[in-house]
Amino acid sequence: MSRYDEAQKIYPSFGVDTEKALNILKDVTISVHCWQGDDVGGFENNDALSGGIQATGNYPGKARTVEELMSDIDVALKLIPGTHKLNLHAIYAVTDGTVSRDKLKPEHFKKWVDFAKECGLDGVDFNPTFFAHPKMKNGLSLSSPDEEIRKFWVNHGKACVKISEYFAKETGVPCVMNIWTGDGLKDIPG
Repeated sequence: MSRYDEAQKIYPSFGVDTEKALNILKDVTISVHCWQGDDVGGFENNDALSGGIQATGNYPGKARTVEELMSDIDVALKLIPGTHKLNLHAIYAVTDGTVSRDKLKPEHFKKWVDFAKECGLDGVDFNPTFFAHPKMKNGLSLSSPDEEIRKFWVNHGKACVKISEYFAKETGVPCVMNIWTGDGLKDIPG
């Protein structure tokens, strides 16, 4: 007996028809986060994750290059049923590592758009990366009292809006831009 056969026997007691649920899910797009392939390290050559993120960035076997991450994502997409979108963080920009986050441009994500199209993805979602950066001052980005620091992060957010617009234009699917910041001293619990 397969696990699915077992589920078909158990779930009706909770009022769930597994076949009906799977049919409904065929029409639901799942936004798959690329950070699952590298533990939110990105490709900025940043040695340490900080600023509210609760990840190590160093799990064994993590992707070391954009190509490796794309390959990992491609395998995952083939194993996850349904329709998918890709969700990227700004730290996955394809640059030579010298482009500052506040200066990111759509062209730094062309390779990801090409990947999304090649994989038949239903669009790309996007996240600014408001953590793990030398301009995280005292654990703060957008809420920093330091005007220069705050301006850097506001400009990063503006750059990310333009990148999100680019994803929507290139894929023909709205891009959800998820703004998350670890401001509020998340690294130091109360």
